[in-house]
Amino acid sequence: MNTSLFVLTIVGLVCANAQQFNCPAKDGQYEHPKQCDKYYECVDGRATEKICPDGLVFDQLIRKINKCDQPFNVDCGDRIELQPPKGNALCPRRNGFFAHPDESVCNIFYNCIEGEATEVVCTAGLHFDEYSGTCVWPDTAARQGCGTSGQTNILKDGFECPKNNQVSNGQVVAHPKYAHPTDCQRFYVCLNGVEPRDLGCQAGEVYNEEQQKCDAPENVPGCEDWYKDEEEPAPKGKKSKRSVRK
Repeated sequence: MNTSLFVLTIVGLVCANAQQFNCPAKDGQYEHPKQCDKYYECVDGRATEKICPDGLVFDQLIRKINKCDQPFNVDCGDRIELQPPKGNALCPRRNGFFAHPDESVCNIFYNCIEGEATEVVCTAGLHFDEYSGTCVWPDTAARQGCGTSGQTNILKDGFECPKNNQVSNGQVVAHPKYAHPTDCQRFYVCLNGVEPRDLGCQAGEVYNEEQQKCDAPENVPGCEDWYKDEEEPAPKGKKSKRSVRK
């Protein structure tokens, strides 16, 4: 079959499929019954078959002109078919959020836009979750090959959640936070008061124990000069003026 005839055949099949779809009275975009990334656009009762960019799927409920979204935001139901992938080593599909190809690297993922990958690193202590497209606690992500780091009651640096409850406004804090003794940028969270997680503020901020949040260095006594004369966050282990905790 020559190229021209092949193209005409494909166009003919697409048109035939579109003609088989009965447009509702109202113009709009409507999902394909079997393929989650395919849909019909109806104008004046005539249907045109369309397909989302590779990696995205169609959601009829989105109140936007562009109804193609990330798969973790869409319930495809029985529409399980998808177009063939057109990705590469870092982007299995041309669009979406994808885990690092090395299964043992769980805190790095890639944001792919039209096949171009941007590396993203999760906040310290978190793992990338493919089913939500976000960074979550390791036990929530339950990634294979990631080990059990972060699921013990003593961290590698020796931190253990204090046995005394942290109280705020007369109420016991469910997930108390504690400043790191020597690193102004880092802090700990104790899930349910017993499971420690090592986290960090974004570059340019330090942890404010009094306010229980990341804050500007000038607002935290002892950490005012943490980023002074530095372009990058302070290295792990840099000494601050914070008093070492017992």
